[in-house]
Amino acid sequence: MTTAERAADRVYDELLERVGEANPRPRLEPVRRLAELVGTPQLSYPVIQIAGTNGKTSTARAVESLLRAQGLRTGLFTSPHLVAFTERIQLDGEPVGGNVLADAWAELQLPMQVLDAQLEQEGQGPITFFEALAVLAFAVFADAPVDVAVLEVGMGGEWDATNIADAQVAVFTPIDLDHTAHLGRDIETIARTKAGIIKPAGTVVSAVPAPEAIVEIVEAAEAQSVGFFLADRDFGVGEDLLAVGGRQLELQGLHGHRYDPVFVGLYGAHQAQNVALAVAAVEVFFGAERPIPQEVLEEGLGQLTSPGRLQLISADPIVYVDAAHNPHGAEALARAVTESFAFTELTLVAGALSDKDAYGVLEALAPIASQMLLTPVSSSRSMTADDLERVAREFEGQLSVSVAASLHESLEIARAWARKEDGRAVLVTGSVLLVGEALTLAQDEGWGDK
Repeated sequence: MTTAERAADRVYDELLERVGEANPRPRLEPVRRLAELVGTPQLSYPVIQIAGTNGKTSTARAVESLLRAQGLRTGLFTSPHLVAFTERIQLDGEPVGGNVLADAWAELQLPMQVLDAQLEQEGQGPITFFEALAVLAFAVFADAPVDVAVLEVGMGGEWDATNIADAQVAVFTPIDLDHTAHLGRDIETIARTKAGIIKPAGTVVSAVPAPEAIVEIVEAAEAQSVGFFLADRDFGVGEDLLAVGGRQLELQGLHGHRYDPVFVGLYGAHQAQNVALAVAAVEVFFGAERPIPQEVLEEGLGQLTSPGRLQLISADPIVYVDAAHNPHGAEALARAVTESFAFTELTLVAGALSDKDAYGVLEALAPIASQMLLTPVSSSRSMTADDLERVAREFEGQLSVSVAASLHESLEIARAWARKEDGRAVLVTGSVLLVGEALTLAQDEGWGDK
């Protein structure tokens, strides 16, 4: 392990001592106070902020890649990470260096100590993991300095720690049910919370959400008197063709401009929609009156990747991973697999956290699988083996379902099965953490080298 990697690990270990991401506090004022103590770094650069239920990370990465292709120095903040903690904070498309991260973290220590003491006196809890992480990212971007920051909302929107930034462009990916214990039990309430990222001086760019969600976003935009651009009305995908390794897209930008066809190395029609959303957001950022130069579009989308989204981690046998972890995402994944691949048989290796709708995820994916191997996730929040057994029983009679003790055991079984006949493949899904485990296992065992 390098010195920089050790430095990053120390930062992560110290962040983990704080209240975790699974228990967010619906507040902004303490986060804003912490940022003020270090010079309000989030106001040092323009911001594009992205909220939604699914597609946030892919859209954020597409926005960042297009901005970087334009020659801007970029900051990208996403969550959670798959393998390395530094994936969450990126400069110019690369994870932040451990030493850079550690230096910024050191500058936060005294302000956090002061603020934690004040919050205790006020009867509030100390700064949480995600609150500290967001301000850390803002500080890294200011120190770089970046020309623009792309921020993925952690959870919700209105009270998410990223929302102390004043986004010039507020982007909304599809909104559905997720994190219902924190955001609300219906789409309307969830959308109202997410619409809280709209700021008076901003512009809204939105995918086509559920009818209940669009009402909330439109009302929030009108209340702030900001511009509003909607997919399939103001921009979108003209032609979407399958291509080797991805898709060939003809995109329609704002004001009716049609771009020449461009290749994108991502699978699924939902990714085409994410790309169209990103293009519109970048058009708005630069001034919606003019399109993105075609060469910038081709470079930006040509270098675009979205780790953990139908990512191939082994070619012999074929193993893909995808971070779909709610029914809406699983439905999109099932469509993408059906459309993009011609597997004769597919084994699903799946796990879920206890606060997720595991049955809904597996119900969406069951029609594309010939068997399921369910496994616990390496997390205290994982569904237990007993819980997985109960879920598995719901699918008896539809396909072969079993429960393994670990991901390693599941993948040994699934990979051995896939090797027996041509055309078989394995898909690991159901949890971002499980996908991260699979990526680490593939790297450690050198699957890509075999």
